[in-house]
Amino acid sequence: MPRFPYLRLAVVVLSLACVPSLAAATIPVYGYKIVREFPHDPGAFTEGLFYEDGFLYESTGELGASTVRKVRLDTGEVVQQVDTPTGYFGEGIITSGTKLVQLTWQDGVAFVYDKATMKLAGGFRYPGEGWALTRDATHIYMSDGTPTIRVLDPASFQRTGSIDVTANGKPVRQVNELEWVKGEIYANIWQTERIARIDPKTGHVVGWIDLAGLLDVSKLDNPVDDVLNGIAYDAAHDRLFVTGKHWPKVFEIRLVPKR
Repeated sequence: MPRFPYLRLAVVVLSLACVPSLAAATIPVYGYKIVREFPHDPGAFTEGLFYEDGFLYESTGELGASTVRKVRLDTGEVVQQVDTPTGYFGEGIITSGTKLVQLTWQDGVAFVYDKATMKLAGGFRYPGEGWALTRDATHIYMSDGTPTIRVLDPASFQRTGSIDVTANGKPVRQVNELEWVKGEIYANIWQTERIARIDPKTGHVVGWIDLAGLLDVSKLDNPVDDVLNGIAYDAAHDRLFVTGKHWPKVFEIRLVPKR
């Protein structure tokens, strides 16, 4: 999400209030072990991330700086990039066949690019805000900052259903960057250091991943804004990657039980 310095305190308070069950003993909490660190462009205001065929695909935000990128994981080198059309704030990204789909924040417009050339190939409209995208073999999942994840048809991009995200019966708001991992939807909860593990059949949070201390954001230029946001999964090698907005690193992590 973008910068609102005059709302920072309110946003933090609201975000924490919207995750009422973080301390609930009935939901397992996982910690992490860093497996490996990779370089990441600190100029990238990461909004969407996924891994495919040896590369990270990344969507960056901020007006005038939004892009879609193909990035070499080991070096952080941007091997291909296209600017988001002028005047739009880029958000989540996912692949759909030979296309890349990028959401925008408040304009209700998604852009569709040819994956091979990254040339703009079309688009579609949707109501409300666009935050993040992920997919499984048959569906695309879209977050909009509310507790409801939209389910889209990957061919028509039309909405076919929804998932209401809850933790111990309470709605979970600020659902942001998404990733499909082993039959679950992993979701960054914006302005927190937590990732929710969501059962897509019920919407229930079945686990929390606590990434506190992964990066000292106090050393970044805008620690309130430059938060954890970016999840990618390499299914072939069972590798989980996470990063954040303007973070200088991508971390490969392994989950470990916390309690």
